[in-house]
Amino acid sequence: MRILVAGGGIGGLATAISLAAQGHRVTVLERRDDFAELGAGIQLGPNAFHALDRLGAGQAVRDRAVFIDELRFMDATTGRQVVRMPLTGPYRERFGNPYAVVHRGDLYQPLLDACRASDAVELVPGQSVVRYEQTADEVTAHTAAGDSFTGDALIGADGIRSSVRGQLVGDGEPRVSGHTIYRSVIPMERVPEELRWNSVTLWAGPKWHFVHYPIGGGRFLNLAATRDDAAPDALVGVPAERDHVLAEFPEMSDAARRLLELGEEWRTWVLCDRDPVENWTDGRVALLGDAAHPMLQYAAQGACMALEDAVVIGDLLVGDGQDVPARLEKFNAQRRDRTGRTQLVAREMGSQLYHPAGERAAARNAMLSALSAEDLYDKVSWLHGARDSAEGEVR
Repeated sequence: MRILVAGGGIGGLATAISLAAQGHRVTVLERRDDFAELGAGIQLGPNAFHALDRLGAGQAVRDRAVFIDELRFMDATTGRQVVRMPLTGPYRERFGNPYAVVHRGDLYQPLLDACRASDAVELVPGQSVVRYEQTADEVTAHTAAGDSFTGDALIGADGIRSSVRGQLVGDGEPRVSGHTIYRSVIPMERVPEELRWNSVTLWAGPKWHFVHYPIGGGRFLNLAATRDDAAPDALVGVPAERDHVLAEFPEMSDAARRLLELGEEWRTWVLCDRDPVENWTDGRVALLGDAAHPMLQYAAQGACMALEDAVVIGDLLVGDGQDVPARLEKFNAQRRDRTGRTQLVAREMGSQLYHPAGERAAARNAMLSALSAEDLYDKVSWLHGARDSAEGEVR
């Protein structure tokens, strides 16, 4: 089969690799003029590595990753640790893979290298898919450049503002969360030795939180500070003044404040997602990754879900071009419950765990501090432990 993929991000490239492995010819249509991944740090659970191993990119990502020792949840106003989840021995034994952090480019590049190394994958930049039309036997993607590409299936992996989704689902603009995030990446050499923790550390404050962790093989520290400020409009990568960022988090305790003050060249986003939908297929067209189930960052699973999607759709689109619509419907049915649950859990984590104040924050701290490591593993097992990406079960 010849399969078209709209979007050359993490989900799109992973899908191309997965489909090429089944013997299909894949054309990836990317709106930008080159194939590159923007952004800073990203967290990868064991489920992401299960998918990456299936795609043949697991070791290349591991070579670039930082394997952290623990997830730490801190009370940002008191500076005290509330709870920690160790990520070494028992965690890896239970879930079969590590938890790691990488720069987004360190995840993207191995996928891009695999696509470029495959004779079955054609990468076409400067082609933004704006609409599609289909017959019983084929689907044609039309681009903003005025070109048309025809194949046996079209996979819309073109992100949260997907044009393919716009035609297929028609649910308008993404939901603006009202949460503003400020991001910066700094050289680790600028970080005081006593604050160079090999962990993902989250400082939870009243209607805000601050996350930091090492990336780039430990050469950099990724900083991400988020405020629930009821921001009404979506922003994407807009520069922010350092003084403004510091003024947004006045209640921050000493250690966190010291790290925040190291940030420079801040950029800001207003986070968006969408409600889960039951159906993201239309005949020979299906959505995948953020085009199908965009989610807030709070469960750290957006890229992980896209990688799982890629593996599942490759497993289902096997053989010749018969029954493509039925196979895409099966993909939708197998993935929608797990991804929809993750979307809603991510929202809930933001409101119930990261941003409470006063008595609600005290109750949260009491609840979390009572949990053992094994309790925490049980709570994340449906996400981190999934090896069957279709059902979310450990096999």
